[in-house]
This record gives sequence, C-alpha cells and structure tokens, in this order.
Amino acid sequence: MFKPVSLFVGLRYTRTRRHNYFISFVSIISMLGISLGVIALVVVLSVINGSTSTMRLETLKSIPHVTVSGPGVSADWQRLVEKARPSVNVLGAAPYMEAEAMLRNQGQILFIRLRGVDPELEPTVLDNDSSTYRELLQALDSSENGIVLGTQLAGRLGIFGSDDVSITPLGSLLARSLDDSRGFQVVATADFGFYGNDNIALIKLDQAREIFSRSADNNLRLRLRVSDVFEAENIASEALSGESGLLIQPWNEVQANLFNALRMEKIMTGFMLLMIVLIGAVNIISTLVMVVADKGADIAILRTMGASRKTIMSVFMVQGVVAGVIGTLLGMLLGVLLALNITELSLLFERFVNNTLSGSNIYLISHLEAELVWGDVALVGIAALIISFLATLYPAYRAANVHPAEVLRYE
Repeated sequence: MFKPVSLFVGLRYTRTRRHNYFISFVSIISMLGISLGVIALVVVLSVINGSTSTMRLETLKSIPHVTVSGPGVSADWQRLVEKARPSVNVLGAAPYMEAEAMLRNQGQILFIRLRGVDPELEPTVLDNDSSTYRELLQALDSSENGIVLGTQLAGRLGIFGSDDVSITPLGSLLARSLDDSRGFQVVATADFGFYGNDNIALIKLDQAREIFSRSADNNLRLRLRVSDVFEAENIASEALSGESGLLIQPWNEVQANLFNALRMEKIMTGFMLLMIVLIGAVNIISTLVMVVADKGADIAILRTMGASRKTIMSVFMVQGVVAGVIGTLLGMLLGVLLALNITELSLLFERFVNNTLSGSNIYLISHLEAELVWGDVALVGIAALIISFLATLYPAYRAANVHPAEVLRYE
C-alpha cells in the first residue's frame, strides 16, 4: 500500500533507535510525561465535577430551586401556587417565610435562620423525598408549638430529645424587646444539607408570620421545585407569566458566588495540571532536536534526491505527533479507568492505611467522588494533541533548513 514519503520515513524513525538508546529513552519519557499530564487532568477534573455535583445536591436541600418574592406574594400566594402547579415542569409550590432569630436553650444562645413552612405543601418542594422527612413534617403539623432543628444545630445544643427552646426575632432583639419571644418544643431533627444543618430550624408558617409580624423581614415568599434545576429561572418565568412585580431568583443565582468560585477553581486547576503536558511537550522538542542532529546525513540525502523542505518538515512532525498521539490516548484510557474507580480506590487506600482521609464531621464529602464528563475528556485530549503538534514545529523547521552540502562534506 502506497504511503507518502514523509509518513513512511517518519514512522520508520519512530520505530528504530538502534544507534542511540538515549534518544529512545527521552522519547519514551516524553510520551509518559504527556500520558501523566492527561491522566492527572482527567482524574482531577472528574473529582472536581463530582464534588460540585455533591455540593449542588447538598445546597438544594436547604435552599429552594426557585424563590419567588414580591409585594403580591404575601397577599395572594394561594392564587400564585394554583397558577404555577399546572405547568408540567413545576413539580411543587409552597409558601415559606425565613428570617434571622435568636435561639436559647438552657443558657446557650445561637443565631439561626428560622423558617416557617406549610407542613402540607412543603413535601411537594422537597429535594429530600425520604419518608422520614415527610413524617417529621407531619409531627410538626400535629404539634402545637413544635420546632424541627438541623442535625448539627441540635448537636451543638446537646438536644437529643423533646427539649424546650425559646425563639426571639432578630428585629425584636435589636429593638431591645423580648415581647415577641416564644417557646417551642423540639419534635425532630432533620438533614437540611451541608449549608443548613447547623443553622436552620422549621416551625409552622402561621406561627412564623405571628412571630415576625413586627419585623422588617416579614415578607412571605414562594418556593418552587422544578424538573430541571439548570432551567429553573426559565421554567418559573413561564409558569408565572403575566404576573407583575415578582422577583424570581433561581438557586444558582442565590449561590452564584459559591459556584462561580468552584468553576474558577476548575479552570485554574486545569491550567496548572496542563503544565505537566507542557513538560512532556518540551521533551518531545528535545527528542526531535537530537533526532535531527543524529539524522543529518539522512536529511541531506533526502534533499539531494529531491525532497522538499515541506517533506522534511513533515517527516519530523509525523514522528513528534505519533509520540503525542500515543501518550494522549494512553493517558485518556488510564485516566477514564481511574476516574471511574476513584471512589473504590480511595476507600481501599483508607482501609490500607487504617485512616479516614476526609472525615464527614469536618468535610462536606466523606470520600472521593468523580463525575466523568466526556466533554472534559475530549477537551483534555484535544489540548494535549495541539500542544504535541506545536512542539514539533521548531525541530521540524530546523530539519528543513539543514544544508545538504555542509552535512555531506563531513561524512
């Protein structure tokens, strides 16, 4: 089968290193360097994706998919709920009120986010569909002065049963008035996610409206649960179209700083790990420069036989690109396999060293989780191939500018 001269000679140079084992060694190191960089990029980006997904799930346990506020919500929230429900993409709608308050228990004082909810409608907007969570809402509904605390909040207070607590709105506290203080009995503790377990408490909506009646932050809001959290704002706007004076805030707008920081961390980490690929590319340059010096006589003979500068450049570009392709494909394969099994490998390592790498009481994620995004894998592979290709240009240019007469004079 016919092959172009540049491809044929370039592949021959790639396979044979009989006279210079050092060049062969450097060539292998350059391929391994590119593979290592690609593996690191694929695995670390997958771990960051997994961490971001976990943080998103934990965040959505404590904040609604969509928050709807405005002057008309408090007065006419029932009509807005009935308007939003028919939308196929709106899974639930419920009113709530949330404001700062002071909680006291046996001499302990903590500042919390006190949230008033409708126990009947609240299950429709929960990201936590567990039966336990629904049961505690039923317990809250059936109690006269019940309150549900986040698990970490209850732990900080040392509450493990039906203790009594006192709630005072922050507005009343700043006004040096305790007239709005009210006693509650803890009926249950709940998992409100990483960002809510240590500072959120639930009471019934009518009690919250009564407590916060004289506070500045006493506006009732709606929370919506939607079928696609990434299209939350569009879904809510469509479901409540025609309503004026409403402020629609999706979850990713409320937590924009957090997720923007995670996105920037992913980008910066990717650039830093790309340096490993660049080191592999530098090795490719070094290898090809040595090959050009070693094959000077071959280049001169090819030129005298009529090979153009473009052909000579192509010979050495083929050699460098082959090293880049092999290193990239090997790195992508091993990186994908490692990313898919990173959780099991991390747990195995923890058992081997008999120690937990990240305790759940300190970190949000108690073990490594990876989410493989094929778009990231493709982007890493393309970037590695482009870097490998660019690394061949300088050595190939040097080879193309070899003067046959000067080389053959000393042969």
